[in-house]
Amino acid sequence: MSLPEAFKERLEKIVPPEQFNSILKTFDTPKQVTFRVNTLKSTPQELEIELTKANIPFEAVGWQTTFLEGVYRISPEYKLALTQTDAFYSGRLYIQNLSSMIAPILLAPKPEETVLDLAAAPGGKTLMLAGMMENTGWLSAVELSRERFFRMCDNLKSQGVTNAHTYMTDGRSVGKKCPEMFDRILLDAPCSSEARFKTHEPKSMSFWSIHKVKETSKLQRRLLLSAFDALKVGGKLLYSTCSFSPEENESSLQHLLERQGEHLKTLPLTLPFDNIQKPLKQWGKEVYDERIQNGVRILPTDTIDGFFICLLEKV
Repeated sequence: MSLPEAFKERLEKIVPPEQFNSILKTFDTPKQVTFRVNTLKSTPQELEIELTKANIPFEAVGWQTTFLEGVYRISPEYKLALTQTDAFYSGRLYIQNLSSMIAPILLAPKPEETVLDLAAAPGGKTLMLAGMMENTGWLSAVELSRERFFRMCDNLKSQGVTNAHTYMTDGRSVGKKCPEMFDRILLDAPCSSEARFKTHEPKSMSFWSIHKVKETSKLQRRLLLSAFDALKVGGKLLYSTCSFSPEENESSLQHLLERQGEHLKTLPLTLPFDNIQKPLKQWGKEVYDERIQNGVRILPTDTIDGFFICLLEKV
C-alpha cells in the first residue's frame, strides 16, 4: 500500500526538497529495533553481558556516550529473540524508538523534583523520567483512555517505577486542578502519528485525514494551555509530537505563545545527529513566532522516526 497522496503532497512542502525522496523510502522498510537499559533495574554493562549470552548481535547507538548511555539497536529479524529474553520479561530493557527517548533527555528532570507526564501512555517516556529522577520526587502520569491507562500502570509496575502517581483523567483539566505545581512537564501530545506510517502496515495510515490533523491540533492547543497553567515559574515544558504537520507542531505552539507569550521563552536544543530541520517560519497564511525556531523537526532514517520537539521555560 502507498502513502496517502494528500499526505505526500503536504510532506513535500514541509521537509527539505533534496531529502524528500530519501524520507519517503523510510516508510517502506522495517526500521532497526532500538532499545535501552532500564536504569532502575540494570546497567549498560550488565545488559550487554546478558545480550551477548543470548546470542543477540547488538550495536550501541553511536551518540550514547555524550547524550545517553545504554542505548542499542538490532536488525528487525532479531526482535522476536529479544522479546524472549529474561532481560525483556524482567524489565531490564525497554524497546523504544530513539526519537521517543530524546524528549525525556532534553527535559532533563532531576531527583526530588515534581514532574508531570501529561499524556503518558503507554509509559515508555514516564519510565525514562522515573529513571532520571532515580525513583525520587513526585512523578504524575496522566492518561484519559481507560485501556491505555491500565496498560501504562502495568508497564510502570513491571519496570520497577515507584515514584509515579497515575491519574485516569483528561489532561486538559490538570492545569486548573494543579496550578503552578510542577518543575517540569512533558507533553508528548496525542497526534495524527504521521511519523509512524508504514506502507507494509496499511492500518497505520487508515485513520489519517487532513480533518483529523486539524481536530488533533485543537486538542493539542488545549493541552498546551493546561500544561502552562500547571507549570511553576522557572519550570520547563517540553512539547513533542510524532507528526510532520505544522498544524500539530508550529501552529499549536503559536496558539500558546499568542496567549501566554509574555510568560514564556523557548530554549535552544542540541542533538547528537544531523538529520534535523528547523521549524517552518510560515504555513499557508500563518506566520509563526520567531521563538518557535528554537524547536527541532527530526527527520526519519532507517533507525529513527520523525519527531517534533520544542522546549519552553515559564518566566
